[in-house]
Amino acid sequence: MAKSSQKTEKAAPVPEKKPQGGASDGKMGIYEYEQKYVRRQNVRGAKFALRLVAALVGVFLFAVLALISLDVYKINEYVGYGVGGVCLLLYIFIFIVPLCKIMKSDYFITNVNGFTAREAQRHNRRLRHDIAEKIIDLTAKVEGVGWYDSQVVGQLAIASKTGDEDGVRKCLTELYEGSVKKSAKDLIFKSSLKSATYSMVSQAAKVDAALIVVVNLQLIKDLIFLYGFRPSDARLVKIFGRVLTNSLTAYGLGSMNVGNTVVKTMGEAVRDIPILGSAIAALVDSSVQGLVNATLTTVIGYQTIKYLNKEYKLQDILDGVDVSETPVELEQACTELETQLKKKKKLAPAV
Repeated sequence: MAKSSQKTEKAAPVPEKKPQGGASDGKMGIYEYEQKYVRRQNVRGAKFALRLVAALVGVFLFAVLALISLDVYKINEYVGYGVGGVCLLLYIFIFIVPLCKIMKSDYFITNVNGFTAREAQRHNRRLRHDIAEKIIDLTAKVEGVGWYDSQVVGQLAIASKTGDEDGVRKCLTELYEGSVKKSAKDLIFKSSLKSATYSMVSQAAKVDAALIVVVNLQLIKDLIFLYGFRPSDARLVKIFGRVLTNSLTAYGLGSMNVGNTVVKTMGEAVRDIPILGSAIAALVDSSVQGLVNATLTTVIGYQTIKYLNKEYKLQDILDGVDVSETPVELEQACTELETQLKKKKKLAPAV
């Protein structure tokens, strides 16, 4: 019996399908970026909310300072006027000035669509160069600042001067993942320690609340100065909202007499020693307030650097996104347009 001479033909390789909306050269397309990273936001609404929350923080701080002045006024009229004037000046320097510096800082635009992506890329590149220049200038002019790795800053200066875009981006990324991260943690620790110390010394609810606003706001300003940019409006709303919550918590905690509750539970041990009982109450109150306020400040700091790092990474991804229309996307757009025109033609009244 003759063997079959038929040859089995190899199946032709099936071309791998590219994700819809992706760029033809392997780059991420703008529609893929939108799907993965963009959250629909009302830009005007975010700006309004930011101003509203900042105003609420300001009103709260002003009210606290006014109450402090009023307490002094009840004791002595003239001293009260003097304290009121000092509080007004403090309000300008410890709230208005830091707030203006925060709001004037630029931020990376990452929440984009196909229409705004190209302009956002240009804006982000300019901002990257501005940040690089600020870091180079600060390192050169301020001795012992110690925030940035001088070797990486030297490489950044070369990349910036020669117009090496990739070099600038890589150096900034290295700084943010290294020396800037360490410096940010140091700033947070120092601010948290201030919150704890001030709370333990002040022993007054109103003073605690004012100090929390001031320390938290100063920490946010310092972190923004360190990084060279601020979080976007939508994320800054959340940070300022946390500042307001922290100050209200500090005020409420300061109004509570935690120490007395602890002393009462000790019963006979301190009943006959009133001085000891008072000392224990004061110690517990100050310790609890200091610990809580320090923790709240730490949360503010880490929330801020979390948003800063997230938005820097997003702009890095966006910088590599291909915003040009691919043949597949163009074909889809033409098909959709044709379909819509046919529908309108059917609905149009016959002449």
